[in-house]
Amino acid sequence: MSTAASAPPRTRPGVRRSRERRTPGPDIWLTAVAALYAVAQLTLVVTQLGHGLGWDESVYVSQYDPRDPAAFFSAPRSRGTSLLTAPFVAAGAGPLALRAVLAVLSAVTLYAAFRVWRPLIGARTTAFAALLFGSLWISVLSGAMAMPNLWVAFGAVGAVGWFLRGGTWQLGLCVAAVALFRAPDAVWLVLPLAAYALFVRDRRRALPWLAAGLAAGLAQWVVEAYLRWGGVLERLHVSSATEGDMGLHPNFGTAWRAVNGPLLCRPCTAGAPDQPGLALWWLALPLLTVAAVVVARRDKRLAPTVLPVVCAAALSTSYLLLIGYSAPRFLLPSYALLALPVAVLLRRLRRHRALAVAAVVLMALQITSQYVVLHRVVASTAATDARYVAAAHGLRTLGLTPPCLVTGPRALPIGYAAGCASAQIQGNNTSTTRAELLRRAARVPTALLTRRGEQPPRFARHWTPYVLPDTHGWTAWKAPQPAALRLVGRP
Repeated sequence: MSTAASAPPRTRPGVRRSRERRTPGPDIWLTAVAALYAVAQLTLVVTQLGHGLGWDESVYVSQYDPRDPAAFFSAPRSRGTSLLTAPFVAAGAGPLALRAVLAVLSAVTLYAAFRVWRPLIGARTTAFAALLFGSLWISVLSGAMAMPNLWVAFGAVGAVGWFLRGGTWQLGLCVAAVALFRAPDAVWLVLPLAAYALFVRDRRRALPWLAAGLAAGLAQWVVEAYLRWGGVLERLHVSSATEGDMGLHPNFGTAWRAVNGPLLCRPCTAGAPDQPGLALWWLALPLLTVAAVVVARRDKRLAPTVLPVVCAAALSTSYLLLIGYSAPRFLLPSYALLALPVAVLLRRLRRHRALAVAAVVLMALQITSQYVVLHRVVASTAATDARYVAAAHGLRTLGLTPPCLVTGPRALPIGYAAGCASAQIQGNNTSTTRAELLRRAARVPTALLTRRGEQPPRFARHWTPYVLPDTHGWTAWKAPQPAALRLVGRP
């Protein structure tokens, strides 16, 4: 009798299954965050930027385009973004379709990267970390753009997570992906992981996988270094010159000024960022990180907190200390890694009702502020891309049809949009000489671009100027047609 009384009450099997179906599964929160991330991109970014590509995007996307010439690929770049977009470009995807595909792919990858951390910090905390990162304006914008830094961020999150979980080939795959998208970033990521593995005995089995992943990801970069620049050291030297002579350049002020845009702050002469109140999260992030480390030390769970922080610091080193310009996307890998310990810290506040309510309010304000910035930056980016497309259309009306050549400022994105090759005789994208440029201009339709009120170089001042409509005064100086040149040479 007592045994029967102490036994748990029985429930009918059908009732139990019904209740289980009503209980959210462990992945429902992260799935919801990834879905919201995709929807935000498709509605707020893709619809506005689907008409054209930006400067760097044109360089990456053009590399394996079977229909149009590839833009000049400078030494600091890596091929990951070009390889990612190549199948869709080969299939004929235009800017709108390409951005839509990238938005969906980035949302799936957000889920996959943060999903690695679920056994380490829990399902809901993992989803919250993904929300913290995915709600940043630069994260939403970057998902639908053909740029490398967001994919480095996903690879870094996956790599550190698999390292802590004792992963093998998964760790190597994540490191290889980072190296394929940004070769220097992979080195910065591997350094703290390898140091940790050397000093902690039970992590040493990760060393060969770190080395294998790094080697696999860097293989293409190294081969290209020898084929185009004569070796790895020579490529690094050219990369340094392209970046403005890398050295000790404390860059925190520039990064702060660029936190709300522009997308590239080079040169960065502004003072405080636009609407500095919307950038307070950037100043709070280091404080939250320190607090997360202190709490983790007290709870004796240092590794899942300290390792992401150290890797985030390593990945930000070159962008905060070694170059003299900035872009908001540069720190995406660091933001993604720091979102993990910060999410753990903020989730602890739920134990205190007043602090939990305050955290929810602040999070709502943070997300709102990010979308205010996103709206402004997307509008500015859309206007710039529209000018590139308008300039390309203007060139085609002037008779610049493939094969053709465009040179001068903004030649790379405008040339690609027009289906022309592009070349520069000076600046960071120098790809030819003046003599070679003139030889090509004698063979194919050629135009030199200048800004409003700017004169062309001396060699092009006899070329015919045309103001391009809807470009704020950009002028195309069209070289004499080859037939006309032959007539001028006759007696």
